[in-house]
Parts: sequence; structure tokens; C-alpha cells
Amino acid sequence: MGFFQLLMKKKELIPLVAIMTFAASRASTFALYSFQKINVIVDRQRNLEPWDTVNPNVPQKLVTINQQWKPIEVLQKVRKATR
Repeated sequence: MGFFQLLMKKKELIPLVAIMTFAASRASTFALYSFQKINVIVDRQRNLEPWDTVNPNVPQKLVTINQQWKPIEVLQKVRKATR
């Protein structure tokens, strides 16, 4: 109970503790979110080109507004020529 007694004695620490708790929880939540995404490379040994398997119909951003995917003809020609 020493921590809570300290907060009751020094009430100016309450906003600091609240902000730090909020920031730490958001940082850990984002870290867990990032590892659940399929396009985050954690292991480079198995899949060296993971960007080839990304589905363009699934949004890859945190917030997607009016995203429309259209293939670029020049890139498609280059991809066909190099394979």
C-alpha cells in the first residue's frame, strides 16, 4: 500500500502516473498488434519476399480511406519478364 499512500500524500503525481500508464498500455497494445499482422517480417530465413503474398484486397494500414488498388502495367510487364 506504500505506492497508493504516496499518491494520496502527493496528489500532483496522479496525472503523471495516469499518463504514463496510458502510454505504456498503448505501446504494448501496438506491439502486440504489430506482431499479429501478416506483413511484418520477424523471421527472414523462411520467406525472403513476403510482399509477393500480400492480398491487395485486405487493408494493410491502421486506417484506410478510399483505398483502390490498380495494377501498374509497367510493373506487371517487368515482373513477367524477370520470372
